[in-house]
Amino acid sequence: MPALVRAGTAQQWPQALAVPGGVARLSLGPAAERPVVHAGDIPVLVLGDAIEWTAIVGIPLAAPVGEAEVTVQAAPTAPARRVAYRVAAKQYREQRLTVAPRTVDLAPEDLARHERERAHQQHVMATFSTPLPEGLQMRQPVPGRRSSSFGLRRVFNGQARNPHSGMDIAAATGTPVAAPLAGRVIDVGDYFFNGGTVWLDHGGGLLSMYCHLSRMDCQVGDVLRTGDAFCRVGATGRVTGPHLHWGVMLNRTMVDPALFLPA
Repeated sequence: MPALVRAGTAQQWPQALAVPGGVARLSLGPAAERPVVHAGDIPVLVLGDAIEWTAIVGIPLAAPVGEAEVTVQAAPTAPARRVAYRVAAKQYREQRLTVAPRTVDLAPEDLARHERERAHQQHVMATFSTPLPEGLQMRQPVPGRRSSSFGLRRVFNGQARNPHSGMDIAAATGTPVAAPLAGRVIDVGDYFFNGGTVWLDHGGGLLSMYCHLSRMDCQVGDVLRTGDAFCRVGATGRVTGPHLHWGVMLNRTMVDPALFLPA
């Protein structure tokens, strides 16, 4: 039987929304030690205490509607058990954009660069560290209007591409970007599509990324408190104008950042 997916409340982040690109909160019950949970072979963030543990599971945008599952091991010598949950349907809107042709039909050298960068970022995205975050409520990293929402089906110059994997916030070039949650800088780079980019590690496979930056005022290893400014908005990479692309990742899956923000 599928596990209870606990509904979000005003005191609970991220909000539970078991749809593609959303988050499932799976009640695991009591256990003397923190259970070890995996989605496939990928570790999952588990928070709580001996009275009740909760798995915080990121659901891929490409996840099919229907039953999904994680495996739970309550102790090192205990057998693993399956915990199932149901992924509901969600319809995302479509967005059509016009950008520089070279960022859609890639030249061989640009494609080779993108492949190198993708391999590097796959390594970054595999980060799973301790200590685990004490809380998961985030603050919006830069003030401004949300100019493009998570999950939009993107069409660049008439060609369909992957859905939008973050939240775009309109802001002027040079606007400071503040850490939405305490974390450590694990990557700083200039990438073909994302432009100036910083990744933060918040612990337990919870990561966040910041793209199209004009300045990165940090370096790998810096430890940030919530609210610390560490980079600035720009218009680098594949963009139509200055803005911050903010992404949030759980268990190597990009999820909707809005689920981590107060309503």
